[in-house]
Amino acid sequence: MEILGLPEGFQTQQQRQRAADQSLQDVFSQVLAESGHAGYRTSQPVDPDVATDQQVQTAWDDWFSVTMQGSYRTLESPQDLKQKYGEVLNQAYREGAYLDPKSFLARLSSDDLQVVQDIQRLGDPIDVQGLSDEGALNLLIPRAAQVDLNGDGLTQSGKGYGIRFPDSRTPQPVADAWYETTDGMSWGEQAHYQLQMKMPLLTANFVFDESGAYSHHYEPGDPEFRNPMEEDGFSYFGITEDMLGYLDAFKNQIDPEQYQRDTTFWSKLQANLAENGVTA
Repeated sequence: MEILGLPEGFQTQQQRQRAADQSLQDVFSQVLAESGHAGYRTSQPVDPDVATDQQVQTAWDDWFSVTMQGSYRTLESPQDLKQKYGEVLNQAYREGAYLDPKSFLARLSSDDLQVVQDIQRLGDPIDVQGLSDEGALNLLIPRAAQVDLNGDGLTQSGKGYGIRFPDSRTPQPVADAWYETTDGMSWGEQAHYQLQMKMPLLTANFVFDESGAYSHHYEPGDPEFRNPMEEDGFSYFGITEDMLGYLDAFKNQIDPEQYQRDTTFWSKLQANLAENGVTA
């Protein structure tokens, strides 16, 4: 049987990447659970009959092989880097590094730290003592499985913060609806809507004066910094309602093609959320 000219069982690069991401998240969620940390809410149980260190190696090898066709394709000697980071991951698991990642990183040689820096695409050398617990932990996790350890809505790797959606704290039904909606979309299109999904987090930390002018903002680590997406009563369905309301209100000021694209996206996401039981 063929669908749209493609043989049955054929997977696109995006589908292969998603499957590799999921496998990596499953395995490292198990690794983190063994160390008392929460992994991905969307993770699935791993095979209890296969040693965890073996699953770490397999998931890493498979993920890198798929990802190398994308973000790692410009690296020099990628296979060598893949092997060396795999060795760091296995050493980290054997030595219990996920309980105390900073101590483990401090024991690594300068060559191994360079490997970690290259894999994580960090611009500056790793200053272990200056890392937060989350920033250190995520250096020992491949990028697709890194976690928002402190629940601030951002994923820190090294000293840098990343905005992701879905992230490790996204509920399963919401993530399912997202992947159904974005299937087949380009990376750029997905990134555009990912940022919009995180707007409640970003806007919650900007403060305006009585006239509506910008006053100041809070940054991660500030006592006042808040993540409304982790608060009781937060509604993912409500984001779609807000976005569709915004598009309707400013329809005459938005490029017609952009208006149509955005309306189609948010309507589709809203429908998929409802189909997955997310209506509030």
